[in-house]
Amino acid sequence: MADKFKNLSWDDFQKMGNPENAPDLPEEIESNDMNWNTLSARIHLEKKHRGGKTASIIRGLNISEDKMKTLAKELKAKCGVGGSVKNREIIIQGDQREKILAHLQKLGIKDVKKAGA
Repeated sequence: MADKFKNLSWDDFQKMGNPENAPDLPEEIESNDMNWNTLSARIHLEKKHRGGKTASIIRGLNISEDKMKTLAKELKAKCGVGGSVKNREIIIQGDQREKILAHLQKLGIKDVKKAGA
């Protein structure tokens, strides 16, 4: 927040005095503003290349890398496990397909299904 007021001198800061006179901060767009219902996703379960450990992989989301990382963070917190984002896929540790499916549907993604075995 300090970076947003970097160009203010001390005199300008004192002139503001009342918080009602403070300059407006640019509004940040939240992930909830996105139109999730146009997206589709598939939740796969894989053991390959993971040392025999199971991972739930979400593929097919056509969203920006930043939004994908934010969604991965939400899913990791929801499932209580680790994970990552690689190659436009969200990887969540363990078989968390039911929790992921419920969370994505709650976000408003209509076309979300479990895929594979």
